[in-house]
Amino acid sequence: QVQLVESGGGLVQPGESLSLSCAASGSIFAVNVMGWYRQAPGKQRELVATITYPGETNYANSVKGRFTISRDNAKNTVYLQMNSLKPEDTAVYYCHAAIYTDRLNGYWGQGTQVTVSS
Repeated sequence: QVQLVESGGGLVQPGESLSLSCAASGSIFAVNVMGWYRQAPGKQRELVATITYPGETNYANSVKGRFTISRDNAKNTVYLQMNSLKPEDTAVYYCHAAIYTDRLNGYWGQGTQVTVSS
C-alpha cells in the first residue's frame, strides 16, 4: 500500500508565495519521477513540474521562473515553491509519483487547493 500525502496550499494574494510538499509512504522499493499537476475549475489537469531521481527538472512554460520543484530522496518527498503567484495559478494541485513496489505504478496525492485572489 502506497500513499502520497500533500500539505501546504491555501489562500494568498497576487504576488505572494506558497509552498507545497508531498510525502510518499508505504511499501516502497524506489521512487522514480515525482511531479506536480494542477486542475482549475472547468479545465483539464495539466503538468506543472516534474523532477527525476537525480534532480533533472521540467516546468510548464506558464510557471518557469516563478515555481521551483525539489525533492528529498531520503524522505521520498517532493516540494513545490511557488513565488509571484497569479490569479491564474488558482487550482487544485496534485502530486504524482512513479513508484517501484513489486512493479512500477503511478500514484496520485489527494490534492490541495491553492487560491490566489485579492
